[in-house]
Amino acid sequence: MSEPRYKIVFDGELLPNMSLDTVKDNFARLFKLDPARVEPLFGRRAVVLKRDLSANDADKYLSVLERAGALVRKEQDLAASLTLAPTDEEKEEEAAAQPCETMRCPKCGHEQPKSGECSACGIIIEKYLARQAQQSQTGTNDGRVPAGSPSPYAPPQARVSEELPEFGELRPFTTDGRIGRLRYLAWSLVLAVAGAVLFAVAGIGMAIHVAVGSLLIAAASIALCVVAVMIGVQRLHDIGWSGWLLLLNLVPVVGSVFSLLMLLMPGSVGANRYGPPPPANSTAVKVLAALWLIPFAALLLALVFGGFAAITGMLPPV
Repeated sequence: MSEPRYKIVFDGELLPNMSLDTVKDNFARLFKLDPARVEPLFGRRAVVLKRDLSANDADKYLSVLERAGALVRKEQDLAASLTLAPTDEEKEEEAAAQPCETMRCPKCGHEQPKSGECSACGIIIEKYLARQAQQSQTGTNDGRVPAGSPSPYAPPQARVSEELPEFGELRPFTTDGRIGRLRYLAWSLVLAVAGAVLFAVAGIGMAIHVAVGSLLIAAASIALCVVAVMIGVQRLHDIGWSGWLLLLNLVPVVGSVFSLLMLLMPGSVGANRYGPPPPANSTAVKVLAALWLIPFAALLLALVFGGFAAITGMLPPV
């Protein structure tokens, strides 16, 4: 009994947080099609993208198309599974009932029962002989396939997925890409230092004129907020979450818990839908991230000594 065959069906629906234009561009790149030919695939009707696939090949197509942002599904291809070809048992019974006629493969010389296909090298004998005759008429390499030319019987090698680099490119001034926990801490510390410098410059401007200082404070605040959002979105991308979840930081109580999750949640292993993983942390990143321990330790000491002083003050005098 032959193994079941499958097909890949697309209803025009997209995965969450994926834009329609992005998915269309991914389809055009994967299938090497013009954008005009990709447009009919998104008509909210079931379209069969690939037929007659094995279970393993169907799973590969599913994985590639889901990374492209399409909500696809695998269904059994009944039309491909139904066949009138005889089973192996029927072939054996038919071969036993007929006298065994042998033949020799014209390409590799393998001797086998008479058949239209060589069981050793896998060529279709009729096609091979026709190609030999055609090339012998043109005088190409004595009727043989020229050395180094691709085999006419080789399967197509078209790629359906984009080859991603091993590591992503680090770009702090964008919402694209991914950064890990230590790099998020390191970049946040650099941003805090830069903010202190900018506000110091704004303070000097305030001493010159109130309008100048106010303008500098507004410009510095906007720039710091934009960069903070960019690195926060990249941290969420590393976890595999949408950057829109950064808005949870504006919710009271929830924002504090979510900020802690951003610091503690590990990133995705390998590539995810936001790109390849970030490169390994450098020594500078590790040192900058470790510097956050200084204000945390100072805050902890202040809480401990402050609580001790409060308890001491509550005790009655001796």
